[in-house]
Amino acid sequence: MEPTVVSASIGVLGPLVVKLRGLVAGEYGRLKGVRKEILALNLELSSMHAAVQKYAMLEDPDIQVKQWMSMVRELAYDIEDHMDKFIHRLGNGKRHRGFKESFRRIAHGLKTVRDRREMAGQIEELKARIKHVKELKNSYKLDDATYSTSNHRGLDPRLSTLFAEQAHFVGIEGPRDDLVNWMLEEGNNSSKHRMVLSIVGFGGLGKTTLANEVYRSIKGNFDCRAFVSVSQKPDIKRIIKDVINQVSCKEEFTDGTTSDWDERKSITKLRELLQDKRYLITIDDIWSTQAWNNIQCAFPENNCSSRIIATTHILDVAKSCCSCTADRVYEMRALSYLHSRKLFLNRIFGSIDHCPDMLKEVSEQILKKCGGLPLAIISLSGLLANKPTVKEEWEKVKRSIGSALEDSRSLEGMGSILSLSYNDLSPNLKTCLLYLSVFPEDYVIPRKRLVWQWIAEGFISEERGRSQYEVAEGYFYELINKSMIQGYDVGYIGVVRACQVHDMMLEILVSKSVEDNFVTVVGRGQTSLSSHHGIIRRLSIQHIDNDLAFALAKEDLSHVRSLIVTASNCVKHLPSLSEFEALRVLDFEGCNGLEQYDMNSVEKLFQLKYLGLKDTGILKLPSRIIMLSDMETLDFRNTEVQELPAGFVRLTKLQNLLAGRQTRIPRGIGIMTNLQIIAHFNATMSPADALEELGNLTKLNGLSIYLGCKGSDMYKTHEENLFSSVQKLIFNYKLQTLQIYSNDRHSLELIECWSPIPSGLQKFHMTTNYHFRNIPKWISPGLTCSLFSLDINLTEITEEGLHTLGELPSLLRLILTLETGEDKITVQGIGFRSLKYFEVSYGKGTYITFVKGAMPKLEFLDLELVVSVERNYGFYLGIVHLPCITRVKRRIRSEGATKSEIIAARTAVKEEVDAHMNHPSMLILGGEEDTERMVIRMVRGRRMVMPS
Repeated sequence: MEPTVVSASIGVLGPLVVKLRGLVAGEYGRLKGVRKEILALNLELSSMHAAVQKYAMLEDPDIQVKQWMSMVRELAYDIEDHMDKFIHRLGNGKRHRGFKESFRRIAHGLKTVRDRREMAGQIEELKARIKHVKELKNSYKLDDATYSTSNHRGLDPRLSTLFAEQAHFVGIEGPRDDLVNWMLEEGNNSSKHRMVLSIVGFGGLGKTTLANEVYRSIKGNFDCRAFVSVSQKPDIKRIIKDVINQVSCKEEFTDGTTSDWDERKSITKLRELLQDKRYLITIDDIWSTQAWNNIQCAFPENNCSSRIIATTHILDVAKSCCSCTADRVYEMRALSYLHSRKLFLNRIFGSIDHCPDMLKEVSEQILKKCGGLPLAIISLSGLLANKPTVKEEWEKVKRSIGSALEDSRSLEGMGSILSLSYNDLSPNLKTCLLYLSVFPEDYVIPRKRLVWQWIAEGFISEERGRSQYEVAEGYFYELINKSMIQGYDVGYIGVVRACQVHDMMLEILVSKSVEDNFVTVVGRGQTSLSSHHGIIRRLSIQHIDNDLAFALAKEDLSHVRSLIVTASNCVKHLPSLSEFEALRVLDFEGCNGLEQYDMNSVEKLFQLKYLGLKDTGILKLPSRIIMLSDMETLDFRNTEVQELPAGFVRLTKLQNLLAGRQTRIPRGIGIMTNLQIIAHFNATMSPADALEELGNLTKLNGLSIYLGCKGSDMYKTHEENLFSSVQKLIFNYKLQTLQIYSNDRHSLELIECWSPIPSGLQKFHMTTNYHFRNIPKWISPGLTCSLFSLDINLTEITEEGLHTLGELPSLLRLILTLETGEDKITVQGIGFRSLKYFEVSYGKGTYITFVKGAMPKLEFLDLELVVSVERNYGFYLGIVHLPCITRVKRRIRSEGATKSEIIAARTAVKEEVDAHMNHPSMLILGGEEDTERMVIRMVRGRRMVMPS
């Protein structure tokens, strides 16, 4: 399928070709003098598109190829900008009915004669540029250049790690000894079987080093052994022959005798060699599941306690290597600060005590950029060891790490390793990843915000029946799976709410963004804008002062497609919005003082699809926002906006509407039928008939609503209209998520009586003071089959009610807030087959305990411990019966209890956690006076006591 998305390497060329075809086929193709020019443009650009696609697949394109692709990319952007303006200007002359409307149309047609002439002139200029670029391709003889570079292969950047001296290692002893003990374990029934250890992690974390250390430590315990590297494009026959040469003690297997063997014969011979031997094989740097499948079949299961070590940076590949329950996936972690500092200073000065005082601050800043990445620490310390011990020299290195990764021989290996994973990505993933360079270091990037911006920029297209959002979300998780970005705020049900980019990877992304003129960053320590090339296409303002503002004022900003402002208190330095007429994304999230910025020219941003105003403190939206007819996402959460501008409901393309808790739902919202998410509107401050119109939004799949305080008589109508609409959305359409918030007690009795059953509902959360008397009848096994997250308030929970919840087949997350309850609830060994997160809060207190088989997949447990209730039962939870538990949180309520009882309660919880085979982490809150309150943390069996 022909790509139709914006690409970092070829810009908008693919979408532009599709857009031009649409223009020719549509009404604009019938305009006199325009059709012929558009056809000519489309023909030339289609030819260029094919050539650029071919060059984009090269691993190491010639410098002239890169330059030509850059020219084509910038040309494509300019053509699309001109086409968009043309369509917008002529689009105002749509056909109307009636005498007055016809007169206006004729008048508009007369005015667009000049527009058409101007457009024709611009097309002639663009055609001349296309001709010039086409001639350059022929004069450069680019096709000949591609053949000369395609077979080039660089040195393996990981080679040096295999022969590093052990004295240079820091922080590896603990993981190495743990894995060595596991590899040599003989105490269980599975130890005789072939077992696989899969080491996974970000490039440069030391996977190869750790695997090699484990290999060195245990190789004497095996009959034969081998260590082989796979890499991106594995030669299976070569790899198998390499293993044969290492495991064989016979001289018959030489290069001469094995040269004629194909893959099948090589694998057969290796299996014969290993059939009755205890072997140890390390397979380093596996890039795909297919590569693993092709290699692992050469290693027989012979019940000789054989072991295989595999390394990869892709989580799915690591899991595919460990298909048996006895196998183990080990996720690498960054070095601690202390280990990082020791490694860094020892390599430069020979000791952590010999660093000059004048270099301590800058060395800390450089260490922070390394982010615990051993390869980064080793590479930068090697570079600095050859620099004068002068603060200015070290400051230069700190500022230029990004360019040094590519230009400095000292950092060439690190740059190569980090770039390997980037180069292995598909063009679409590369584009999405490069976009993250618009965010500053250490920035926590919310998943939904990022996904919506990708879509607004045109990076995403529908695939095989999946929506744009589903495709974009898939890309997000794929980047995490490939260790290109790091998940942040990962829920126990597998949802990753945000991500971060490692500082070193960010340096690579910024460098490549500069090379492709993809993103221009204002900030990051520079004092000018001299680093960007050509026209600014995307602008990230991370810091700005008078000098940078003056430099920015000289730039042509009419081609900027994304403006992301993360600098605080920068409003007075920002250029006028009227200069950004090509914007698709405008994000001011978190900017202070935005009410002082002139937003009146926002109407000129006719291409705008994403507008982010969250946490800006604005009091109202610009009135002319209603002119942005292409807007898809509007986010102004945590603001003081109460009323939406008149005519707001004209924004019929809007899909995601995220408001403040004081914002009123507008009348007429029922015509905004493309809405998919509505969040945080105040239902009780909205017109009652607007709440009734919510039921007409047939595509709505997420509704988050706030119930404020209002007079009871008036509120009754609001409640009836709201829940009538909600019921209609759930039962008749596709509403999957319903969240209800309130600081006041409001009756939700209508929800208790829902009928028929809302079988499509996946997530129901209520944060109110209202408690259902019993579990609503619509929450029923076999009927509410899609519900995976439930946060519900109940007057009480009985074992019968708990049994009902336990039978929900998809339930992964359960939060119960109880007003009263039975004294004792036992979670039986049936039900809750999928539950991973369980949290309970009480009004008066209930004692909950677990028996064998209860909640077999539970990972996180958060319970209140009411000492006065649980003292009668010995404070026993039954944590030992939760086989997958990894974290326990207990909130102790001590009213009516003696000090000795409080101590007994805390001790009982600690002893239970200590005794569990998983050594789960533990957090205990409360139980003593505020002045003496302590927080006890247990991490992997080690207890640390800290004041809360």
